[in-house]
Amino acid sequence: MLTLTSPSPRWPLTRHTSRLWLAGFALLLLAGCASQAPMDESGRQAGQWERQQADVEAFDTWTLVGKAGLRTPEENVSANLDWNQTPYYFRMLISGPFGGGRNVLEGREGRFSLSNSDGRFEAETPEALMEEQLGWSLPVTAMPNWVRGLPGDPDNDNTGSYQLETDELGFPSHLTQDGWEIDYRDWEKVDDLWLPRRMVMHYDDVRITLVVNQWQASEE
Repeated sequence: MLTLTSPSPRWPLTRHTSRLWLAGFALLLLAGCASQAPMDESGRQAGQWERQQADVEAFDTWTLVGKAGLRTPEENVSANLDWNQTPYYFRMLISGPFGGGRNVLEGREGRFSLSNSDGRFEAETPEALMEEQLGWSLPVTAMPNWVRGLPGDPDNDNTGSYQLETDELGFPSHLTQDGWEIDYRDWEKVDDLWLPRRMVMHYDDVRITLVVNQWQASEE
């Protein structure tokens, strides 16, 4: 005698499988979120600065093109900046209103000069030279480090000890050194390195805003 047997309903197995699949998918999402470091709108991620810091310190031969704004209680002016830096030599072309035209500041082996339409002048420090000839000064001794997000050499008598604060991603956000307060406001990726794009420096009632339009590695 032929006996007909109704097939067992398949929906309980399908529902169970769906639950397992959804649970597995949720675990994958959680694992992905956990493995991805926090990121800001520019693309910076937590931990990047710590991993790249040695490379930033080694990035000591470069060209920076940008604009600097100087604000004091008496004036608010700006100038263009074209700056070539190596471990042994620097040349900073300052042109525009607060540069009084075209000024070329150079330093090599502890000797500093400033050249403009009035002649060529020398002094023991670049800061003294700028103050004497232009009536204002950038913190030139420490700036090669500061513009890269690094403190100046604490063993250097012209920079001294420092305090450094970082943001939620571990990047420098505020640096205090040699009487200056430096705030890092924006960053950009240059090749494989994140470097400051905008920074604001304060000293008493002097405020200097530096905006970098171009970073470029250069040869000595």
